[in-house]
Amino acid sequence: MTTQKQILNSHSPSVAMASGEERGPYSSQYSVKDGYKPWLLIVIILIAIGGAALLFAQSAKAKGKPQTQYNVSTLPSLLGATSSGGNSINDLSWAAGYSRLPDRNRHATLWRNSVLTDLGTLGGPNSSVTWNVKNTAGIIVGISQTADPQLLGESWSSAIFYSTPNNVGYINLGFVWQQGQMRRLPNFPGGNNGFATGANNLGQVVGWAENGVHDPNCCCTQVLQFRPAMWTLGPDQIHELPLIPGDTSGSATAINDNGQIVGISGICDQAVGRHTAKHAVLWENGGVTDLGTFPAPWWNTPTAINQHGDIVGFSGDPSFVDGEILHAFVWTKDNGLKFLKPLRGRTPQHVDSEAYGINEAGQIVGVSCDAAQNDCRAVIWDHGVYPTDLNDFKGSYSGFLASAKDINNKGEITGRGVDPATGSLIAYLAVPVDN
Repeated sequence: MTTQKQILNSHSPSVAMASGEERGPYSSQYSVKDGYKPWLLIVIILIAIGGAALLFAQSAKAKGKPQTQYNVSTLPSLLGATSSGGNSINDLSWAAGYSRLPDRNRHATLWRNSVLTDLGTLGGPNSSVTWNVKNTAGIIVGISQTADPQLLGESWSSAIFYSTPNNVGYINLGFVWQQGQMRRLPNFPGGNNGFATGANNLGQVVGWAENGVHDPNCCCTQVLQFRPAMWTLGPDQIHELPLIPGDTSGSATAINDNGQIVGISGICDQAVGRHTAKHAVLWENGGVTDLGTFPAPWWNTPTAINQHGDIVGFSGDPSFVDGEILHAFVWTKDNGLKFLKPLRGRTPQHVDSEAYGINEAGQIVGVSCDAAQNDCRAVIWDHGVYPTDLNDFKGSYSGFLASAKDINNKGEITGRGVDPATGSLIAYLAVPVDN
């Protein structure tokens, strides 16, 4: 490869004269006078410097350095609420998540232009928006407890998204909130519990629901199988998505406007990842595709898909069957599976990374943590395998950005921060500012 130094030397008069060669283009054919040679050399040097600067900028971008700062603000909580979290943001800048009341129950929450709306519940104490909903059709989906008690003593997979003491004991259903009203989504025949995660602009909602089959491979408090589901709205109808052959349970986690759906396929297990997430999968055109071979047969979970079909999520570690350490990934049709690293240079060392959201520009957000989960930071992977700590670009915001859960096509990010005064988790909105 020709270096900048070689380019400069090849145009130097001393080189041409020493080699005995003619001056070539610096001849009468171009009518370039000797007096212009210093200016030509200066121009060449400036071009070389400009090229080096461009290479430096491209290198910085490849390493994931954001090109913008962020204006960060805390999203308001319900009256008397003690904590909150932003889990989804669409291209209308609608953020959604939860707000925890003084009695520790959580309500699904929507922020539009930072104005808060309590989405309510399906009759039980808790509800939440837990995944990236994404559509701009005014549809919010999530999970809610009903007033009905669990018939089989199941905790269901929504228990981890609520706070004690009412996180268990009630049947949970996937919900749709539309035009100011929350309604329940149907389960498969014989099933008690359901869970909705995402919705597109075509009136399609995804998630998972029980089917009534008592499965001996279910673990802990889980009793019934559950299958990945896609609901078509108006009237609401549930459709089962196929599993990898030999698997018995699974979940759908996200959908785009092309009808591509991502999720997991495995065994019933504990209804929260682990062996249910043996395979990370993509559903399209009526079929299911395994996204590839991961290092461990557990916790391989896609969390988001953009309109290009690019998929992000997290995968399990061979040494940690219970998911203590996870590894972020991105999957694309052209390049297949690529793992995204945690932050470098942290003490204690960061070894855990999890990707939660991706936009059309390929910007990915998530979290990076040390092994003990004592130091977790909101991060962005901006076209590189190494992330950047968003706390380095939060401007004068006094809170600490602990996780980034979603990013829209404007580059706006929502997630969970830490209130410096109380230490509580708080929902935030980070809006990029041009340099």
